[in-house]
Amino acid sequence: MVDFEECGNILDDIADEMPVELYRDLSGGILLLNETKLHPKAVNNDLYILGLYVRNSIGRHIEIYYGSISRVYGHLSKEQLTQKLRDILRHEVRHHNEFLAGVDDLCDYDREQIDKYLENKTKGTS
Repeated sequence: MVDFEECGNILDDIADEMPVELYRDLSGGILLLNETKLHPKAVNNDLYILGLYVRNSIGRHIEIYYGSISRVYGHLSKEQLTQKLRDILRHEVRHHNEFLAGVDDLCDYDREQIDKYLENKTKGTS
């Protein structure tokens, strides 16, 4: 697993690959946090939040959780991890742009994925 600083450098490079227009009104930017964040619906502490689009009274920003990423993807090569980070950042940027456009398709998709996760966990325990 790459260390925190190198992960930040990779995220910076990925962010620079994307059109700057995608970041309009993202007042707080992209933050890499040295946290492990469990999803509130995690069963057996096995569902981590890798990134989060945050909207609040002081603005909008994206949080990427290094601790969660290292737990889930710590075994990957740097190249594989870079692709996962690219996927995570694109996902959160899409949340931002959908919010600006007044749609919520990706939130619906995320909820469906959580429902599938919970359904699989329920089947596994019965």
